[in-house]
Parts: sequence; C-alpha cells; structure tokens
Amino acid sequence: MADLFPHPLLETLGKASDRPVVEHGSRVVSRGELLGLIRRLAAAMRAAGLGPGTGVAVRTEVTPEALAAHLALHTIGCRVVGVRPGYPPAQLAHVLSMGVEAVLVDRMNASTPHARTLVIEELLTLPGDGGPLEQTARPGDVALLAFTSGSTGRPKGCAFTYRALGEHWAWQPRVWSPVAARFAEAFERYLLFGTLASMVVLEFVAPCLLGGGVAVIPEDDGRPLFPHAIERHRITGAIITVPRLHGMLQEPGVDVSSLKALMVSGSPISPARLAQAAERLGPVLFQGYGQTEAGSISMLTPEDLPGAADSVGRPHPNVEVAIRDGEVHVRSPYMMTGYWGAAPHDGWINTRDLGRMDGGFLRLDGRTRDVIMVNAMVVYAGPIERVLASHPGVAEAYVAGAPDDDTGEAVHAFVMPAADRAPDQEELAALVRRELGADHVPKTVTVVTGVPVAPSGKPDKRALLGSEQSLRNPRQQ
Repeated sequence: MADLFPHPLLETLGKASDRPVVEHGSRVVSRGELLGLIRRLAAAMRAAGLGPGTGVAVRTEVTPEALAAHLALHTIGCRVVGVRPGYPPAQLAHVLSMGVEAVLVDRMNASTPHARTLVIEELLTLPGDGGPLEQTARPGDVALLAFTSGSTGRPKGCAFTYRALGEHWAWQPRVWSPVAARFAEAFERYLLFGTLASMVVLEFVAPCLLGGGVAVIPEDDGRPLFPHAIERHRITGAIITVPRLHGMLQEPGVDVSSLKALMVSGSPISPARLAQAAERLGPVLFQGYGQTEAGSISMLTPEDLPGAADSVGRPHPNVEVAIRDGEVHVRSPYMMTGYWGAAPHDGWINTRDLGRMDGGFLRLDGRTRDVIMVNAMVVYAGPIERVLASHPGVAEAYVAGAPDDDTGEAVHAFVMPAADRAPDQEELAALVRRELGADHVPKTVTVVTGVPVAPSGKPDKRALLGSEQSLRNPRQQ
C-alpha cells in the first residue's frame, strides 16, 4: 500500500512543506498548502458520500485547486472520469453516462449538465481542516478513465487501475529509470497547461512534483504559449506538440535558454524537423511515442540524435514490444485493463501502427488505422465520412489526413455531390463540428466528380490528396 498511487506524491508533499510546488500567476502555493487543499477536499468529498469505487467526472480549468481535487479523489479511491474541453453535447452526454455518479467542477464549468454537481470552491468553504489524510484507494479498482476519440465517433474510456498507476514509470521515484530521474531534475520549473483530464499531462507532471520541482500554470497574455511562456517564467521543462514546436521555431528572438528538457509528442515529426529543432534549441529535445490505451511506450533522448532520429526511441523499462505481422503490440504493468464497458484485453495492446525493432530502437512505418492526429488528438476518418454523407447534398464522402504545420496533421474531405443538390460547405463544417467537435472539422472540403481506386479495389485516398482536384479552390474552414 505504501507505493499505491497517489501515496508517493502525498508523502513528498509532506516533506519540506514550506517549499513552493505550484505557481499560478503571482500566486505561489507551497507543498504544505497543496497538501492542505487535498486534505480538506478529501474530507468534504467523503462527507458528500464519495469513496472507493465512486465514479466522479471532473471538468475544470487548470488551477492549484483543480490539481488538489484530482489528487483528493484518487486519495479516497474514486474512479476519476476525465472530461476534456471541447466535447459537443452528444459526446459529453456519452462520457457522463459511463458510471458517473457525480460531477466535480469549478465555477467556470458549473453549468455541466448532471443530476449531481459538486463545486470545488463550495467544498473548500466547509468548516474544518479535514483532519488526518487517509488513503482508501484499492489496488484493483479503476482509478482513471482516459478517453480516446473512438473509431465510431464516440469517446472510448480507457480504464486504468490504482495498481497500474502505482507501477507507472513516472509515479514511482524509488525505482525511477535514468530517463525518469533526468526529467525530475530537468523539470525544476515545469509548464503545466492544457487539461488535467489528459493522460499525457498526468504522467509528465509527475516527475516535476515528485522531484521537488514547481508546476507553473501560465496566465494568458495574448501571445503564443510557446515560446513566450518559457521566456516569461524561465521554464526548464515542458511537453509540446509538433505544431507548437513549429510555431516556436518561427520566433528565434525569444530567449528559451532556460530549457533543460522539452518532450515532443502527439503526432509524427520528420527527422529533418527534429534536427532543425535540435540545432535551434540544443540538447534538450525528447520525442515520445505512446497511446492513451498504453501510456508512454518509448522515448527518443537528445543523445539518440541524429543517429536514430528516424525512430521513436527505445521502449521504457518494463514495456515489452512485440512485432506481429508487422504491427506493433505492447504490454506493460501500467497500461489500461480494457475499455470501459468492454471485455478486458488479452494482456497485449495492438497499437495498429506498423513498425519494427532495429538495434533496440522502435521504428514506425505507418498505420493500419485510418486516423489523423489533429492537435495531438486522435481523429478517426470513418465518423467524419459518415457525418458528411448524412448531409442531403452529399452522395459519397472520403476523408484523409496530411501533414500540417498548424495542427500536426489536418483533415481533408472529398465529397461527391448528390444529383439534386450541391453541398453547402459551411453547412458541412457546422454539421461535423456539432456532431464530433472542432478537431474533426475538415481544413479543406473539395467537391469531386469521381474517386480514384487503388489496386485493392478500395478508394485511393492518397491519390485524392495528391490529385489536381484537391488543389482546385478548396474551401478553407
């Protein structure tokens, strides 16, 4: 029980309690203060009837109180259902239907529709300091549901147990690998942004908090987060998507010399772009490969560049990789037990990526899944095609992805018009946004009169992307 998630962090916060652990604007929160927030919220949650096995959806901004609320829910053993921003109503309702008994929000998200809503600020007004902090999480219970977009257009909840998170490479300082220990040292001032519902955010804030660093929550000053927040806050460590990295490289006059480790993840990056970034930023770049279902699988370190820049690095300790019929399968102590509401997996997760092991490095050769990585989010082509085809002006719809400097990859749609009605492209964009969310909206919609066919007999989407038709006055959405 001593190492069961989140005990190592609670133990760390109890030491040197006057040291800072979170900065939010001009506000500095000490370890003792964060631990006090966790203790008070845990007591209030227990008083509200929450406890081991209770399903609680969390929908908040990124604040010290929200971080404390997540940790308090895990301390008392709840099943935390992370709700990321941007869900359209149908997807939000789907997520909240997954065994959710209560929704925990901050005032910014108090309008979240549910029969039982608890507001963090109101819980903190209850009298008392919460008393002793008792951890009641149980190893086999589901600790977290983290969501993919889902191949049907509905988010799929990946279930991670307390035991799995307790064995996670980032959350166990007693057995940190050299790479994890290196992050802990480099994340002295770690940029915490985005959403606490993200599995990636959860695993990479761990080395900072457990290693004695400070999580810096930036305030919006109207400028791009990267690189200006790095200069303004003297950030030493952060995670970054490929599009943000591209934007960062376009502003060479900003001082980012404080950086010690910058983890690039979320979508493919070319070896040439990686080399360009390394030349500009120095030996601070790491590249991560993983999936929501499996967590972080492998990592490329600065020392691996440039010789292995065409790989996604070496698998983490305790992560096993098997190549079966060219596809990458993985297993580890900290991967999901299965999708919520579905049968558990057989011990291995098929990533649906094509790859090979070469000299200890994992090299990816493509995908078997028809997916597009938009702003580090997995977007499936199938649901977009089905939504587009439901429009009365569309007879057939095809969707493909292509590299994009702004979003990593972008969605491009090709539609054949119905005989009696030409499709209105603004309506198509609005339809996709309403049904699937903004990440799924095509960057271009091209009207075509026919679709090329591959030797397999299936529509050739690569040929569509490269055709002259795709370049002829595409509608930018």
